[in-house]
Amino acid sequence: MASEATKTTLRLHPGEQRAVLIFGDLLVAALALLAGIYYWSVGDKWLQFSLEFFRLRVDNWFYLLPFAWMLLLVEIYDLHRAASWNRTVRGILVAALVGAVAYLLIYFFSDDPGRINRRAVAVFIILVALLTLLWRWIYIRLYTSQGNLRRVLVVGAGGNGHTLAEIYNQISPPPFNLVAYIDDDPEKIGRDVEGFRILAGSDKLLRLIDEMNITEIVVAITGEMQGETFQTLLDAQEGGTDITRMPTLYEELLGRVPIHHLESDWVIRSFVDEARSSSFAEFGQRLLDIVGSLVGLAILLILLPFLAVAILLDSGLPIFYWQERLGKGGREFQIIKFRTMRQDAEKEGQPQMAGEHDPRVTRVGNFMRVTRLDELPQFWNVLRGEMSIVGPRAERAQWVATFQREIPFYRARLLVKPGITGWAQINYGYAATVEDTSVKLEYDLYYIKHRSFIMNVVIILRTISTVLSRKGR
Repeated sequence: MASEATKTTLRLHPGEQRAVLIFGDLLVAALALLAGIYYWSVGDKWLQFSLEFFRLRVDNWFYLLPFAWMLLLVEIYDLHRAASWNRTVRGILVAALVGAVAYLLIYFFSDDPGRINRRAVAVFIILVALLTLLWRWIYIRLYTSQGNLRRVLVVGAGGNGHTLAEIYNQISPPPFNLVAYIDDDPEKIGRDVEGFRILAGSDKLLRLIDEMNITEIVVAITGEMQGETFQTLLDAQEGGTDITRMPTLYEELLGRVPIHHLESDWVIRSFVDEARSSSFAEFGQRLLDIVGSLVGLAILLILLPFLAVAILLDSGLPIFYWQERLGKGGREFQIIKFRTMRQDAEKEGQPQMAGEHDPRVTRVGNFMRVTRLDELPQFWNVLRGEMSIVGPRAERAQWVATFQREIPFYRARLLVKPGITGWAQINYGYAATVEDTSVKLEYDLYYIKHRSFIMNVVIILRTISTVLSRKGR
C-alpha cells in the first residue's frame, strides 16, 4: 500500500484546516499588534519600546484587538469561503472597514480619546489586513492545490453516490479530489457517475487504494452492505485509509443533514441521541438568551419611535402584529413582530408562504426585512422563554401539519426552541416551496445535531454581518 507519509502529507481534514486558519490569523494579528505598539512607542521620548512602555502606556483593552479582528473574520472561517480568493479578499476588506468605523465611533465618543492612540490602531488595522491577506493567499495556494487535496474513492454508485457527485460538481474550488467510484453491481462497472468512472467492484478496493494513492474512502452504499464489502473496508481502514460515511461528508460539504438519504435507525442513533443537551448546556443557552434579549429590548426601545412613525406614515396601523406559532415540543405561543406586510395580506384568512420579493410587503417593511429590524420585538418572546436567540424559525401550526406529511423528519425541528436567527436563516433565503423548505430543514437539523455555545456565537456574529450588509432574508 501507499506509504503513510505520502498519504498524510499536508492533507488535513476540515477540523484541522479550521484550526490552521485560526492559528495563522491569530499569529499575524499578534504581529500586527506588536508593530502597532512599536510605532506608538517611537514617539515616546522617555520610555521608547520597553517593558515600561507596555506597563505604563498600553491599556489592557489594546491586547484584545487580535481577538476582535478574528471575530470580524467569522464569515471566512467557513472552509468553502476560505478556499475562495475573491470571498477571502472581500471578507478581509469588510472586516477592516468595520474595524475602522468601530474605532472612529469609540474614539469620538470616548471620555478620554488620548488613551486611544490613533497611530497604533491605524497601523494595526492596515497591517493586520495586509498580513491576513498574505497568510490567506498562502493557505489557499497550499491547501487547495491538487497535490495536497485528499484523494477520495467512493464505494457505491446508487442514489447516494449520484447525490454526492452532484454536490461535488457544484462546489468551486473542489474541497477534495474525487478520483473514482466502485460498485458491486457488474452492470454499473465501466459507466460514469456525473463524469466519474465506476472502475470495479469492492474486491479490487485494496489494489485501487494502492495504485491511485487513495487517502479516504466514502461509503455511499444505498441499501444493505454485503459482508465481503464490510470486511474489505475494515482491511482498508487498518491499512491507514480513512473511512467516511456519505451522510457525514454531506454535512461537511453543505452544513446540512441529508434528510432524503437517511434511514430511520440512523436518525435515532445519530440524531436524537446527539440532540440531547446537558443541564449545564441548557443553563448556558438560557443565560445567553436572557442577556441577549435585554440588549435587544434596549435597542428596540431606542428605535421604536422612529420605526413606529415610519410604519404609520407608510401603511397606517397596526404597528405590530401577533401570530400563533409552534415552539419547542409543539407548544403554541404568540409571536410578536413589526408589521411588514399590508393589512390585507391574507384576505381569505388562509396562510400564505412569504416569497423573496413578496408583493404584499410594504416599502418600510422591505427595509426592515433586509435589515432584520422587524425581528426586534421577538426579544420579548425570548425573555419570556418561548424562543431562543438562535434556533429554527418559528412556524405556524398549519404549515407544520402540511410539511410533516411531505418532508421526512420535519417535526424533529421542534426538539428545540425556535430562534430569532438560526443556521438556516443565515445560509438560505425564503422558503417559497416544499423543496426550499426541505433544504432549510436540513440546515435546522444540522444545527440541532451540532449546536453548542460556540456555534450560537458564530451564528449571532454572522447575523450581525448580514444586518450590516443589508442581506437579511
